[in-house]
Amino acid sequence: MAGSLATPAMAQTTAATTTSTPARPTAGQRQAAEALLNTIYTEASFNQLIDSGLQVQLKQHPELQRFEGDMRDFMRKYLSFNSLKPDLVAAYAREFSEAELVEITRFYQSPAGQKMATKLPTMMAMGMELGQRRMQEHLPELQKIFSDKVSSHEDHLNK
Repeated sequence: MAGSLATPAMAQTTAATTTSTPARPTAGQRQAAEALLNTIYTEASFNQLIDSGLQVQLKQHPELQRFEGDMRDFMRKYLSFNSLKPDLVAAYAREFSEAELVEITRFYQSPAGQKMATKLPTMMAMGMELGQRRMQEHLPELQKIFSDKVSSHEDHLNK
């Protein structure tokens, strides 16, 4: 989830500001990563992502409808912004230099970046739903691939 958020911002970086990141992030990288995350995310935006993901799951598995509230509470407990933030800070600090993090943050502070941050949960949910729908449409093809492979393996064993 978090890694995909930096992708549009990376288009804003230039070769001049791209530097390699050390194996152990500096305090400056961690601070810049936290500033970026605080610019991009809020607890409410994470809750929106959780709710969108949950709705996709419930569409796929309607039998889970009766557990919707429990699932939402569980996901918000363990997948909330505040619970994931330390790990996200570490991940961003490992992947980007301090200069890159500052530049990405500047992008997200711009009007286009703010719009991106606002629209991203909806766009991600649409992408997840599109992917699920595409998988469902082509599931018979995948099942045939599996079936053919199992048959081929069984034929090989019977020789």
